[in-house]
Amino acid sequence: MKAIKLRQIEPEKDFPLLAEWFTLLERQVNTVPGLIKYFEENKDLIFSQLAIDDMGNKLGFYWGSRNRFHPHNVFQYLYVDPAFRKKGVGTLLYEHMDAESLKLACKEFKFNVPDDCPEGLSFMLHRGYIETLHSINMELDFKSFDDKPYQTIVEKLKEDGFQFTTMEELGNTEEAQHKLYTLNDTIAMDTPLWTGGHCWDTFEEFKKSVCDAQWYNPAGQKVVIDSATGEWVAMSAITHFEGNETAYNLFTGVDKRYRGRKLAQAVKGLALCFARDELKVPGVRTNHNTFNEPMIAIDRKFGYMVLPGYFALEKKFSNF
Repeated sequence: MKAIKLRQIEPEKDFPLLAEWFTLLERQVNTVPGLIKYFEENKDLIFSQLAIDDMGNKLGFYWGSRNRFHPHNVFQYLYVDPAFRKKGVGTLLYEHMDAESLKLACKEFKFNVPDDCPEGLSFMLHRGYIETLHSINMELDFKSFDDKPYQTIVEKLKEDGFQFTTMEELGNTEEAQHKLYTLNDTIAMDTPLWTGGHCWDTFEEFKKSVCDAQWYNPAGQKVVIDSATGEWVAMSAITHFEGNETAYNLFTGVDKRYRGRKLAQAVKGLALCFARDELKVPGVRTNHNTFNEPMIAIDRKFGYMVLPGYFALEKKFSNF
């Protein structure tokens, strides 16, 4: 193989290929316009390199993106074209990425590896990363979806005093966003095998990361309120990412005090109907930690099929 060298990634020249590579890594479509927009909004946090040979072939890349609210935390991507693997490209990219991460004083590195890429998993485990969870993807084709049973559940729960609404119907006010933030955070931390602490340290972080994000759709943020107490007790968030054929169910959950009443089925059923009837998509994808057996069972009942997922890895440094 010809000599390998690294250079800065150039958006105009490289983003078409990077969008293809990100699509493979993230298992959902990435578009050039979407990648450009993300880069423009976050370029102060991004560091990256492209590997090329002296014939100009693009061999692979790495991309590190630091967390805006926690700049010591970095999410990393590394990809080598299969035609150029086992030739030292991955090692060269990794060593440069690792050195740059440390130079930027990053202390917590996160990385996802597709679960059908054992060589990628082995590569990262041998470099000090540990597996934190296994996430599977699931997909529902609306051709096999019957919403009638879930509409019946919704009507029964309404009779029991539960209000089904959306952030759009609530005006998407800051007060409503505060309640959505609390509900999201509370439910997420109660997910089986959750070890990440709070998802967002402050409401301001949640607002910037979620409510102000391009993908946020208030009409797709379904929430359930206990009319007797005013408490927000369940939610299901759905959206349609640019360039993807299907919608994406970001999160569904129920306050543990209200579980066992079919609230998850009801609110998720409404989210799915919104995706089918309003977003006009042929299906929906989602992902689950493999230990979250209750939600996986619910999705199987809806008719979701399991697809390849990823292993989440991390490496932490306490000192430099």
